[in-house]
Amino acid sequence: MTLTRPDTHADLIEELDARVREQVRTEGVDPQRDALIVRRIAEDVVRRHDERSLTGAVVPVADPGAVVGELIARVSGFGALQPFLDDPEVEEVWINDPSRVFIARRGRHELTNLMLSAAQVHELIERMLKSSGRRIDISQPFVDAMLPEGHRLP
Repeated sequence: MTLTRPDTHADLIEELDARVREQVRTEGVDPQRDALIVRRIAEDVVRRHDERSLTGAVVPVADPGAVVGELIARVSGFGALQPFLDDPEVEEVWINDPSRVFIARRGRHELTNLMLSAAQVHELIERMLKSSGRRIDISQPFVDAMLPEGHRLP
């Protein structure tokens, strides 16, 4: 068994995210429908990680509640976009490029400091469209759909 020490918060999140996703798959959980089960799994993964940190094998989680929230957003929600979607002041979110994510807040457009990878954008699009029953591909490069909460995907 190899002991890992994530170098950054992002590395730690990636490691814990992989564990949560593996447990979700093992239990046959639909992450979009069973967010409470995903929460339980994320809390358990973070708790087990922190227990391992007592032995010095891994670094402890600085803010377990925040990490659990981030894991839930990544697995059940819309990842890094979720804080914007949860913010009642944010009226719109759009991605011009993985490194250019904009929001509209109080009628003003803002370039966020969020940097996504092309793979993350693809995963977000697929996840958003899954609930609408629509798809996007070469034969259908544009789509108009609604999220379950009533948000429009133009």
